[in-house]
Amino acid sequence: MPPTVEDRLRDILEAITEIEGIVAGSNFEQFSTDKVRRLATERLLEIVCEASRRIPDSVKDPDVGIDWRKMIDFGNVLRHAYHATRVDIVWDIVRIDLPALKAFVSRKLTQP
Repeated sequence: MPPTVEDRLRDILEAITEIEGIVAGSNFEQFSTDKVRRLATERLLEIVCEASRRIPDSVKDPDVGIDWRKMIDFGNVLRHAYHATRVDIVWDIVRIDLPALKAFVSRKLTQP
């Protein structure tokens, strides 16, 4: 059976939680020089981006400040232009964009 929207939302939440653990206690310099930490974060962001692609527009709330198109496009960068991925952009996504996405997904998963 194919994954449901709820499955995709759980995948996003799980990946964000993993990313939070990976970057906890680190600053940009530590993150940018730790290849394992950086690559693990990029892989988890791929999961977030791919799962986001599979969520129907009817579920996505345009008023929560999440740029769904930008997220999907960044997933394409991670998959196809991985050699050009900028660590500062990854860091900003983790620190600025993921908290809003996590809050949105958590709300959706608790709604009846």
